[in-house]
Amino acid sequence: MKSKSVPPFDLQPFLASVGTGRSIVKCRRGTTIFRQGDTADAVFYIEKGKVQITVVSEQGKEGVIAILEAGEFFGEGCLAGQPSHMASAGAMSEGVIVRIEKDRMIRELRDEPGFSQRFMAFLLSRNAQIEADLVDQLFNSSEKRLARLLLSLAHFGKDGKMEPVLPKINQETLAARVGTTRSHINHFMNKFRKLGFIEYNGTLKVHSSLLNVIIHD
Repeated sequence: MKSKSVPPFDLQPFLASVGTGRSIVKCRRGTTIFRQGDTADAVFYIEKGKVQITVVSEQGKEGVIAILEAGEFFGEGCLAGQPSHMASAGAMSEGVIVRIEKDRMIRELRDEPGFSQRFMAFLLSRNAQIEADLVDQLFNSSEKRLARLLLSLAHFGKDGKMEPVLPKINQETLAARVGTTRSHINHFMNKFRKLGFIEYNGTLKVHSSLLNVIIHD
């Protein structure tokens, strides 16, 4: 007996439309989407732009735990019963965010096998990325972590093409994401530029040669 194939689901019209349980938010750079401790009652999808996820410790120290871009979801912890957001989300650039209320998201995951399959693939990919980041943090130097982050932001290895990194990403953000100081980031960035691994002329560009920092001790 042949198994039923999952029917195709056109993700974009669903996410782009405005209806019951869905809304579209246009963000400017610096817009706060939600804050750590806010009620977790919706899942968000990045239609356009970049979003930074940050967490603040009880001592007031802030860390950047993720930089997300178009095509990614965030805030999905509410689906697992998380009552409040464990981190804050803010727009790093102008963008368009689709907000899907928790109940609507649960209903779509139940009723639309195609959408459910796409969302599950996203979660598995996110989990693999988190594991890779943890290994990177535990075993690699801050220089290698910075190189890996820049290559990731430049989409190295995705469809075989490199793209410019976010034009206005600052060294404080990079330091928070890598887990080191701004002075160390400044040192490494100057080193990468002198070696020809990156270019900076208003827009930061990364060359594939930066991979040498990761594969060589």
